[in-house]
Amino acid sequence: MSKALVAIVFVASGGVASAQSITMASTTSTEQSGLFGHLMPAFKQASGVDVKVVAVGTGQALDMARRGDADVLFVHDQAAEEKFVADGWATKRYPVMYNDFVLIGPPADPAGTRGKDIVAALGKIAAANAEFVSRGDKSGTHAAELRYWKMVVGEGGKGGAYKECGCGMGPALNIAASSGAYVLADRGTWLNFKNRAALAVLVEGDTRLFNQYGVMVVNPARHPHVKAADAQKFVDWVVSPAGQTTIAQYKVGGEQLFFPNAQP
Repeated sequence: MSKALVAIVFVASGGVASAQSITMASTTSTEQSGLFGHLMPAFKQASGVDVKVVAVGTGQALDMARRGDADVLFVHDQAAEEKFVADGWATKRYPVMYNDFVLIGPPADPAGTRGKDIVAALGKIAAANAEFVSRGDKSGTHAAELRYWKMVVGEGGKGGAYKECGCGMGPALNIAASSGAYVLADRGTWLNFKNRAALAVLVEGDTRLFNQYGVMVVNPARHPHVKAADAQKFVDWVVSPAGQTTIAQYKVGGEQLFFPNAQP
């Protein structure tokens, strides 16, 4: 693993990693929402296995796994995940939970986006040349955003005063808060975000904003050093009734952030 990746690893159980540990490549949304701080201690208690989480965008997480720098993935770009399995980097993808994306922006909503239609909202942002902050980091959120923009302005196009930050969800929200810009966010990170300034949820409820998460063990046939047995322990636990209940129990301000939907 590169020094840069080692620098952003944290032991999710909160202690020093034991000899029995796995490395998980995951999204910034699951980490910055606070979910892993709630989830990993419960898994450690159940299994004795520590999980070292590297929180990056989904695209970067998949690249980490292709290099053999992770044992398990917890990500949210279903099309990319299915291709990852089809290409032989994992043998199976397991649905685990979902939440949704929301469009965040200034409460005055100068572009007039407020409502339930994300594509119409982005069209109004483009027409008004309103500032829009994109993560621009090949994350699951970035992939979703590009799908929505494509519906508005075609392949490769973006609208409005479009700015890519190449950053995680929290920093993107901070930029939007400081500049009064629009930004697409996952609801979990938004609910756990403390620096809201004058931002508000403007668009929600569109079925296209559904945000599914999946878990996968990296295929040891590709990288023999992968700790597949312990990684599978995590997958089996997180899709079990115990893991699914633990996910459902995580709330911020009384509001549930993620909704378990593992398939039996």
